[in-house]
Amino acid sequence: MKNIFILLCFCALFHEMSAQTGTIPKKRERVEITVKKEHFHLYLLIGQSNMAGRGIVEPQDTVGNPRILRLNREGEWEIAKEPLHFDKPGAGVGPGLAFAREMLPDDDSIVIGLIPCATGGSGIDMWKPGAYWYQTDSYPYDDALKRTHKALQDGTLKGILWHQGGADRSPQKTAVYKDKLIVLVAALRNEFHTFDVPFVAGELTIFRDNVATINKIFHEAKQDIPYYDVVSAEGLTPCKDGIHIDAVSQRKFGKRYAQMMKYLQASSAKVERRTSP
Repeated sequence: MKNIFILLCFCALFHEMSAQTGTIPKKRERVEITVKKEHFHLYLLIGQSNMAGRGIVEPQDTVGNPRILRLNREGEWEIAKEPLHFDKPGAGVGPGLAFAREMLPDDDSIVIGLIPCATGGSGIDMWKPGAYWYQTDSYPYDDALKRTHKALQDGTLKGILWHQGGADRSPQKTAVYKDKLIVLVAALRNEFHTFDVPFVAGELTIFRDNVATINKIFHEAKQDIPYYDVVSAEGLTPCKDGIHIDAVSQRKFGKRYAQMMKYLQASSAKVERRTSP
């Protein structure tokens, strides 16, 4: 029975990977950064496959905006189009582009830069120094640091988006998940010297089994992590594989991430104003 389930998931994934080929942009537009660092707002996208995205790319996802950029695999800036990520061949629509579109202010001096670093299948233990993830032949945490430091040469880190936990749903792993999440957030903030940068986590979707404990932990962590909050996955719908979030819901999810990010940024600004001399 287990083998049949795996085969069905593989067939669904193959179908979705095949469906991507007609809409993934054949041309990527590289750009030079000409705005000031403080006007180039950077957002780090980390976690596993639902942050990387597996939704089917549609024409609307390939319409670029010169004020929304992504750091590509080679570490160069280009106009952001789906798929943002490149962790696995099936990469598709995630929450990142919809997030950026929602975050883009009317002030045309501001440019958004997305740093895609999510890695499909990676558990939270892969998000620490030196951890190697065989599925993608990569070092998720170390690679994210390198890519973010490169991006910081041009801009300013304004937020971190996290969607992960599907690989950590067992009782043994959930028992220590919160402590590991607290360590991860602190480590990233320390690394980039941005101790109040907002960190937004996304709930796991209810169409996966054993998600209630992880989602509860995400909310409990609000008591331990400052400038941190969680976005709801309520109502999101799956791809045909029954595992990943479909494109329609990923666009909704991205907007939810943006709404929470704006709230945390505003809260951080209020604290800064109160504590400034």
